[in-house]
Amino acid sequence: MEYDLNDIVEMKKEHPCHKSKQWKIIRMGADIRIKCLGCGTSILFPRSEFEKKLKKVVEHAKDSE
Repeated sequence: MEYDLNDIVEMKKEHPCHKSKQWKIIRMGADIRIKCLGCGTSILFPRSEFEKKLKKVVEHAKDSE
């Protein structure tokens, strides 16, 4: 699945805050940091774990960003 920096993604499990299932990718490398769009909490995953937990890409980042 294709994803990139600033994309909005949906994970398989909902965040415990129950405000949003959507996350924004804010850092990419060997690890990927995502930020909950509901409460603002960020979580760091190893890339392999992130790819297992990723459900779908909701929205790709705009080219101008």
